[in-house]
Amino acid sequence: MYGWQDFWNSMDWWRLLGLLLSAVAVLLCMTVHELSHGFTAYKLGDGTAKSMGRLSLNPLKHVDPIGALLLLFVGVGWAKPVSVDPRHFKNPKMGMALTALAGPVSNLLLTLVVLLLCRLLMPRMPQAGTAMLLVFMFLCHVAVMSLGLGLFNLIPIPPLDGSKVLFSVLPEKIYWGIQRYERYILFLVLALSFFGAFDGWLSIGLEKVLSMFCTLTGVDINAVLYGSYFFSILR
Repeated sequence: MYGWQDFWNSMDWWRLLGLLLSAVAVLLCMTVHELSHGFTAYKLGDGTAKSMGRLSLNPLKHVDPIGALLLLFVGVGWAKPVSVDPRHFKNPKMGMALTALAGPVSNLLLTLVVLLLCRLLMPRMPQAGTAMLLVFMFLCHVAVMSLGLGLFNLIPIPPLDGSKVLFSVLPEKIYWGIQRYERYILFLVLALSFFGAFDGWLSIGLEKVLSMFCTLTGVDINAVLYGSYFFSILR
């Protein structure tokens, strides 16, 4: 009879640990992104996010369970959108643009911070034990994921953040007309992403920006890419 002892012995604990750490990476990147949206809107005069408890580092305030699971297992997902009322901004279109831009920028900054942590660990890698090596690979994974999330959201297609920045130059009637239908366009964007429509240019952009960030922080880009790759295999 198959008992708890057999179950315990057959469990792939390394794969489980990798999956849990990947979930932590997803929660971290999404939380930073959404918190930045809400905080920027608050600083620009809109307290909607604050009143809804979204100015929090608690990932449960920001994460959509289905979107998070899809990002974890498929690579395409979403967080719970931060509610913004542009009527509270002095300049509604500019306020929306800055609020939208804050999300991707926060992910780029998170990538830089994580790469600096990688730089601190790199001299110890030749003698690193299993735990430190796992931490290094996790940081590499967070850096790549955060950068990918930031660049993806800069695509100027509704409802991605880049569209709110680019379309802020459009006439009022056209701008708000596009915003009205962005929830429907979301399904098209998700479908295109699922079938790899953005993979080519996104991979090129990610490698170029990551190369620039690695140069700034003094980190070997190959170490980061290999670290992220082996971490993904661990899952």
